[in-house]
Amino acid sequence: MSDEHLHHLDNPDATTPPPKIELISSVPSPPPMPDNAEAMTIRVTLPPGSAGNPPHRHTGPAFGYMISGEMLFELEGEPERVVRAGETFWEPGGDLIHYQDANNLPDAVTEFVVTMFGVAGQPMLIPVSAEELEARRDRRAPRP
Repeated sequence: MSDEHLHHLDNPDATTPPPKIELISSVPSPPPMPDNAEAMTIRVTLPPGSAGNPPHRHTGPAFGYMISGEMLFELEGEPERVVRAGETFWEPGGDLIHYQDANNLPDAVTEFVVTMFGVAGQPMLIPVSAEELEARRDRRAPRP
């Protein structure tokens, strides 16, 4: 991420310092956007030790920011990883399976905000059947 992403407009009438704008993450190429996309922003609160949602997919890309706690995050083909408060995550959606979004802490709440671009009128989470999980088992990264 470079300074070309930083934005500031000089304001000759300002009596206070300018806003601080900090790039936290970016996606290098446009993510696949579904036709008839609807943008929604949600806040997710996971109780301590919550397993989160079962394996699912989204109809379009999702961009998230961790407010507090830690999330165990796993997408198809990628190893599971821990996302901590102040960090971001994203997924392209579509056919990709989202395996985990669990609270990684047994004694604290985890919260994150996600902006998702999905197909209008379709659910934001589409469950994946046990049969499909088995058929795609070879696409899941090795587990620790």
